[in-house]
Amino acid sequence: MIKVGLENISEYMHLFEGKRVGLITNPTGVDDHFRSTIDILSEKVNLVALFSPEHGIRGNVQAGVELEPYVDEKTKAYVYSLYGKTRRPTKEMLDILDVLFFDIQDVGTRYYTYLYTMAYAMSACAEYNKHFVVLDRPNPVDGIHVEGNILNLDYRSFVGYYPILQRYGLTIGELAMLFNEEYGIKCQLDIVKMQGWTRKMDFLATGRHFVQPSPNIPTLETMYHYLATCLFEGTNMSEGRGTTKPFSLIGAPWLKAEEVIEALNAYNLKGVAFRSQYFTPMFSKHQGILCHGIELYLIDKDLYEPVYTGYVLLDVIRHMHKEFEILNPYSGGRAPFISLLTGDRFASEDGLTLEEIKKKLKQDKAAFTKIKERYHIYEL
Repeated sequence: MIKVGLENISEYMHLFEGKRVGLITNPTGVDDHFRSTIDILSEKVNLVALFSPEHGIRGNVQAGVELEPYVDEKTKAYVYSLYGKTRRPTKEMLDILDVLFFDIQDVGTRYYTYLYTMAYAMSACAEYNKHFVVLDRPNPVDGIHVEGNILNLDYRSFVGYYPILQRYGLTIGELAMLFNEEYGIKCQLDIVKMQGWTRKMDFLATGRHFVQPSPNIPTLETMYHYLATCLFEGTNMSEGRGTTKPFSLIGAPWLKAEEVIEALNAYNLKGVAFRSQYFTPMFSKHQGILCHGIELYLIDKDLYEPVYTGYVLLDVIRHMHKEFEILNPYSGGRAPFISLLTGDRFASEDGLTLEEIKKKLKQDKAAFTKIKERYHIYEL
């Protein structure tokens, strides 16, 4: 079993002794006995404030719901929201701190908002001369495989802010280092390292208890499929929210699932299997309506290319169904949400063939791999 950064903080006491400490965390911020980072730090340091990302520090808020400042029921500590009107810590928030800690388990995917909560906080710490410390955790879909297209900065948003791939193959601490150096944040940054983690490990191989990182990521397998199916959030199809298998299921009342699966099988996609499945979402898109859907099964994580699989799914479905639609931008948005998720316009406009997309993914993977390898803390 590996030790995460939280379990190694006794070796880094110099970072917070005599300091006023703030903490950005959520339910994944626990040790292997499920003790909260909040409780552990409150015993060791002068913990003066908590900062909440999307879903709240207790994971009790659904996706996309903006949070107002509130008092944490357990600790009675004031919690500043970083997923409401303010997504970047203000000067007033940071004036009471000397050092800001970050302890959240990411899912290894570019469009996960916790990454940009971290980046925005790093930027604020740089501006207001505060120390930023990441308690490192594993990349749950391993630190070897990378896949996707580099984000076009014309489509940067809170689900994709820097030019990285959808699957970036770095720990959250390594990613913080990349953000800090490659994109000019330049805050005072330290990483509390893990012990025992190697790049080939996915979360199952760590031997640690799985704590779901957000309400719609219930399993490790979901994290792999999330890389494939999250882009359907930008369409009129359900991505499985409101079911017991979000992101492992996609569908719509009009979907010809068996025909889609037959077409998918012709692509001989590795490491994944598909089956027809009916489901009725309890909330979100198509709430209360029977949908014909496709369920994804992880067969071999080392062969599976989820990002490319997602583009194949999108291409096959859109060309087989006149009912399929790309959703318009959110209120005030400048681009369809699917363009923000994919980090470019070719998905929303059907602008590239699958062969052209595959070529782009290969080129972008090669370019990004050269960058990311400079920030490896851990070996194979």
